[in-house]
Amino acid sequence: MTIRCSPATSTAIGRLFLVLTLGCGAALSVHSAVAQEASGLQAAVALEEVLVKAIERSEDSVVSIARFHPDEVALREFRPEPIMRPGFPMTEPTPAAPTNPDFVPNDFATGVIIGLDENTKAGLIVTTYHAVDGPGEIWVTTTAKRPMRAEIRGADPRSDLAVLRVTDNASGVEFKPITMADDAAIGKLKKGQIVIALGNPYAIARDGQASASWGIIANLSRKSAPNAPNGAVENPGDRKTTLHHFGTLIQTDAKLNLGTSGGALLNLKGEMIGLTTSQAAVAGFEQSAGYAVPVDEVFQRVIDTLKLGKEVDYGLLGVSLRPLAGSELAKGLQGVRVEGVLNGSPAERAGVFPGDLITQVAGADIFDVDGLMLLVGRQPAAARTNVTIERDGRKFNKPVTLAKFEVRGKKIITAPDLGWRGMKVDFPSAHRELDPQFYMGLQLVDPAVLVVEVAQDSPAWQAGLRRGMLVTHVKNTPVENPAEFYKQAAAQQGEVELRIGAIPGQPPVVKVAAK
Repeated sequence: MTIRCSPATSTAIGRLFLVLTLGCGAALSVHSAVAQEASGLQAAVALEEVLVKAIERSEDSVVSIARFHPDEVALREFRPEPIMRPGFPMTEPTPAAPTNPDFVPNDFATGVIIGLDENTKAGLIVTTYHAVDGPGEIWVTTTAKRPMRAEIRGADPRSDLAVLRVTDNASGVEFKPITMADDAAIGKLKKGQIVIALGNPYAIARDGQASASWGIIANLSRKSAPNAPNGAVENPGDRKTTLHHFGTLIQTDAKLNLGTSGGALLNLKGEMIGLTTSQAAVAGFEQSAGYAVPVDEVFQRVIDTLKLGKEVDYGLLGVSLRPLAGSELAKGLQGVRVEGVLNGSPAERAGVFPGDLITQVAGADIFDVDGLMLLVGRQPAAARTNVTIERDGRKFNKPVTLAKFEVRGKKIITAPDLGWRGMKVDFPSAHRELDPQFYMGLQLVDPAVLVVEVAQDSPAWQAGLRRGMLVTHVKNTPVENPAEFYKQAAAQQGEVELRIGAIPGQPPVVKVAAK
């Protein structure tokens, strides 16, 4: 049977179908919104769980640091005065000290446990150099809430890093070294990655319970402020006193207040990817951007050296530089121009001349002065590398062995080299006050090491060696760095002949007796 509908009925059925369709659509939309909300909540909960686990993995490795000046009045937390009762005499409050719960240090920072002292098994802690540079006792507090005295094992102003060693009896305290990300992970850092910062902002984590903040990596290879003027000279007179002035830092929007210098910047696995540095502590005011020193191969080399109490050294090429002019850039040139070459420097020995264009160092392209300074400075003294220059339209590859950069600022070395027969030597390039001819170009000298210390009445002293002399040969073997000198000298028995640089007033040869 066929049912026929009038036009009015057909219209009504159409309208009903439309309403049902719209109703079903609205229901589906509501269901979809609920599903999306549930999915979004699940994602947020999952991220929250990741953050919590990352913090739990590393927070026991982060400590608070206080620098205590016994002759200064420490800050105190506000506490109400006690109610005085008859018969109870008023007593003076206990002076604030690091072991007092009321103690709030005037100088405070953060540190990260990176290992244990081989002898005492106490913690070794890395922090920033500027956080501990100054007078006063250093105290650290772990998550066990136990304040302990510490001393500087080694400190290096060029990297702005220092390693501390706990000196108090730490029995019963567990020191948990942090897990650091490997080189591959550091090399793959990207803008937008979520990061977590653990620190001691405004000393509120002075009980050892690190405070956390989080954000993203905002940028990479950032320069520490303030910037120096255009151009630079690769020598200790340069205003840019740390490697970070040339573009090493991780920038993050995670909140890094005063006191977070020396804290840990973590990835979502809870691995340390950087050591935070509060620019407020350096510049004297709050800044919106936070920075961290990446845990890369240079960082590892520095802290491995400081843990031993040794001096950290950095490479020097021995050139003064200027950026390319606008007209040169318009011609498509790339690199930096050599203005001058230091006398007796690696650059001079490799055949680099004023006017040359340096285009590469160690196979990496050079675009500006800071880029060259960073690539050379990241390498240790005596490192062998290659410098590519362009001269008169031709390119040359120049193998060089780097000299030693003269680091400005106070270095703390607790385990100095013992030397040989009462004398110590170093690179001439690292001691401007002892070897001015290296910088002034007064005369050409052969590759040599500089005598920087001679113990009175030692065999070296009795042989006539004095501070400031240059040693070019051990017997007939030329030496151009301290490692070569000590190796050759230690291999000799009995009396050893040293050839002295041809400088007026110095004997050409001295003979150093055995001990």
